[in-house]
Amino acid sequence: MGTWRCIEGCGACCNLEPGDRPDLESYLTPENLQLYLSMVGENGWCINYNHDTRKCNIYEDRPSFCRVTPATFTKMFAIEPEEFNEFAMDCCIQQIEAIHGNPSEELDRYLSQTQS
Repeated sequence: MGTWRCIEGCGACCNLEPGDRPDLESYLTPENLQLYLSMVGENGWCINYNHDTRKCNIYEDRPSFCRVTPATFTKMFAIEPEEFNEFAMDCCIQQIEAIHGNPSEELDRYLSQTQS
């Protein structure tokens, strides 16, 4: 397996549709759950996601649950730092497939940029 990284021009993680994540309450604090739900906009997309640029409008100030880091994943999912890479990659692949499809340009790009 390669190394996790975020790829530009994907945005799959910005689709916050709560129906696709029925276990939100198990890994978000009540405060973060409320914030998460307040960010869900049209068709389940984050209100801070720019569909034209395919980038986050608040990237530098995004909430902790939007940050894919070993510390965040340990806190939210009880993932040990040594498990982070594989877990994060699996999450991204599943989300990209769900949002963009398989096959898709985004999935191909993700795999080519992370399988090094």
